Amino acid sequence: MKSAEIRQAFLSFFEEHGHTIVPSSSLVPDNDPTLLFTNAGMVPFKDVFLGRDPRPYVRATSAQRCVRAGGKHNDLDNVGYTARHHTFFEMLGNFSFGDYFKRDAIRFAWMFLTEVLGLPREKMWVTVHISDDEAERIWKDEIGIDPARFSKLDEDNFWQMGDTGPCGPSSEIFFDHGPEVWGGPPGSPEEDGDRYIEIWNLVFMQFDRDASGTLNALPKPSIDTGMGLERVAAVLQGVHSNYEIDLFQNLLESAARATGHDDTSTPSLRVIADHIRSCAFLIVDDVLPSNEGRGYVLRRIIRRAIRHGHKLGAKGNFFHKLVGALDAEMGDAYPELRQARQRIERVLLKEEEQFARTLEHGMGLLEEALARLDSEVLPGETIFKLYDTYGFPYDLTADVCRERGVSLDETGFQRELEAQRDRARAASQFGADYGAALELEGETAFTGYDRLEDRATVTAIVDRQGNALSGLVPEQRGVVVLDRTPFYGESGGQVGDTGYLSVPGGRFMVTDTQKQAGHHLHHGVMLEGELAVGAEVTPQVDAGLRAATVRNHSATHLMHKALRMVLGDHVQQKGSLVTPERLRFDFSHFEAMTPEQLAEVETIVNQQILANAPTRIEQMSLDQAKTKGAAALFEAKYADNVRVLTIGPDDFSIELCGGTHVAHSGDIGCFHIVSEAGIASGVRRIEAITGEGALAHFREQEARLNRIGERLKAKPEQAEERVESLVERNRALEKELERLKAKLASTAGSDMLSQARDVNGVKVLATRLEGVSGKELRGVLDQLKNKLGSGIVVLGVADAEAGKVSLIAGVTSDLTGRVKAGELVNHVASQVGGKGGGRPDMAQAGGSDVAALPGALASVPAWVEERL
Repeated sequence: MKSAEIRQAFLSFFEEHGHTIVPSSSLVPDNDPTLLFTNAGMVPFKDVFLGRDPRPYVRATSAQRCVRAGGKHNDLDNVGYTARHHTFFEMLGNFSFGDYFKRDAIRFAWMFLTEVLGLPREKMWVTVHISDDEAERIWKDEIGIDPARFSKLDEDNFWQMGDTGPCGPSSEIFFDHGPEVWGGPPGSPEEDGDRYIEIWNLVFMQFDRDASGTLNALPKPSIDTGMGLERVAAVLQGVHSNYEIDLFQNLLESAARATGHDDTSTPSLRVIADHIRSCAFLIVDDVLPSNEGRGYVLRRIIRRAIRHGHKLGAKGNFFHKLVGALDAEMGDAYPELRQARQRIERVLLKEEEQFARTLEHGMGLLEEALARLDSEVLPGETIFKLYDTYGFPYDLTADVCRERGVSLDETGFQRELEAQRDRARAASQFGADYGAALELEGETAFTGYDRLEDRATVTAIVDRQGNALSGLVPEQRGVVVLDRTPFYGESGGQVGDTGYLSVPGGRFMVTDTQKQAGHHLHHGVMLEGELAVGAEVTPQVDAGLRAATVRNHSATHLMHKALRMVLGDHVQQKGSLVTPERLRFDFSHFEAMTPEQLAEVETIVNQQILANAPTRIEQMSLDQAKTKGAAALFEAKYADNVRVLTIGPDDFSIELCGGTHVAHSGDIGCFHIVSEAGIASGVRRIEAITGEGALAHFREQEARLNRIGERLKAKPEQAEERVESLVERNRALEKELERLKAKLASTAGSDMLSQARDVNGVKVLATRLEGVSGKELRGVLDQLKNKLGSGIVVLGVADAEAGKVSLIAGVTSDLTGRVKAGELVNHVASQVGGKGGGRPDMAQAGGSDVAALPGALASVPAWVEERL
């Protein structure tokens, strides 16, 4: 069976047995801050297992896209060198949410493997957890598994997502490839061999492990199973390596053509074929290359593939060319891949081009480091800086150093690398305790869409660590929870409201409002009087700040639509921040916007503002919203019933949003883009202002222009012409200065010729120059060599403040057979704490010991004499 047939057979089988087919979720989990990527089929259902996300079904089946290339579950370094490790794989799974349990889960798995796929029973081996007597009885007494092909194991058969979260005993099914393949059954000393391969894992989800390690019974015992598509395909297609299955053959052949390497079994081609899958699908799910988080992992995978391509002899940019082959192989099963093909190719090509520049820049830095080297070992700190700061691969550093006869301080590099990993672990944004939350009953009713003042009851008061308080006194800080509130809690990019909670004789100043588990948390300080749990309060939002915030928020929606009109439908929101002062909007785009594009976006938004159309807000089902054409923002997770915001005439902007907004587009006043810049590869950021903020900005710009005009002694409208005149004058003066410096250097060179010494009939000049920069040494050297006709020249320049020495050596062509400029400059550089190199007729070097320069130059004649 082909892989696509296996995938479809699995889904159809479980659909026939009452399971709902659920499409693959994104590789970026939307319900688990502890995970970098979706790395198992159960991840999208984690909240369902915990009873936090009710679904209209109790049985589900899916073909889930998974990535294991970062964090705890990381197979990256093994990929390409083993038969079954991948960064990207498909997990076929069936799930029960409190419906069936062990008996049916085991029966379904056995039926599918033996009856649908036709695998022989005598080729199977089954394992259970040592404590799971129930599963053992089902397998032996009801399924009839041969006790000789059955094992009870400990840690290998207890499954958990992470240090916390759902977990339970598991039962695994292995396929026996036969005695001709080395390896032993699970639990034996030879279990790491390739004879017995795990093809199915049944997790009996019984517990939720909390931060203390305690196993708490889940509300409803559930089932989570997983069958790796690639592994089962290898079994059914009679091969021992996943890379030999049909899913990989076209990718390997395409990679071979792109790199010019014919042997499709080479590990480097396997790396490339694997990595194009994970890279493409991560980009499909809006992960873009960057220097942190998920984007950093994607960048690392891309660059690893590129390095392996270059190792095979690939010329130029090749990796992006493989997207077409991947589309042909998997586009039918995953239409989102086909739809995003051009975007994926553009992102990968841009990253290839950037990496090429990284390599070029890194080579320059490495050459400089080698020139300064005062030993035959490149320090680990230098290797790590090239690797970590500039992205220069360790193995390339090793190759260059090997050619130069320089060894690497690998111990020092590993020490720096481990220190960096410790810092990364300490600062990881994916280490939060899943489920850690403030324990409060009920929820806060939000009334702030229609009013800025209300009447409410205090239901809880806590300190900032979450400890319950009975009340607050003046100057005491705390967090107040109400049964209802007009205060908007920070979400969707919009900051939380500020204002006051008032009681007779007392007032609490709200400095921020946050949302958590259905509650609005009012952070602030008690200004006067007292506040107690149960008190009746008057919450009052700061109307001026709310009005400024909603102007910026509504303008964000208009700008998003305008950006898609001007730049294209590939524009997607990657983040936002809406404050009273300004709006910030991050979006996917591959190059800097031109001034003309920015002006066009600004014009479109202001046209919508001037139209002054009423804003319309509707509640509807998610499916209805999609039919209406509403855009969902920033990977949000939406309920079945959603809030749809429409702004502008003719339904200009239709988006899902829970924020607060203007009543009419004209309430925004005006819109002005302040800046546009790149913040990551393929991600741009716009900052803009509206209303009174825009007017204040215009006034400040006008005042600044007036001040410039005063300094230029010109009217504001004449300032541009006057500045252009000054710039031209400055350029002319710079050219004149360069001409005079060159003339001065030439005159000095003529004077220096008298200092040349005769060494065995050869003129040798070694001198220190003053008033000449290191960049100008080359010109002076050429002049002196021309005037000498035949001879040897060494020039040095010192910068005492910077602690830097620049050296250059020149040998006329008739003498290079006896004296090499590179050896000469290294002789001088070694005495000033440096090292250098170059051609036989010209070489440069640097150093750091300024005081040693006179003695180093004085040693040149004797050194030359030894070689003549």
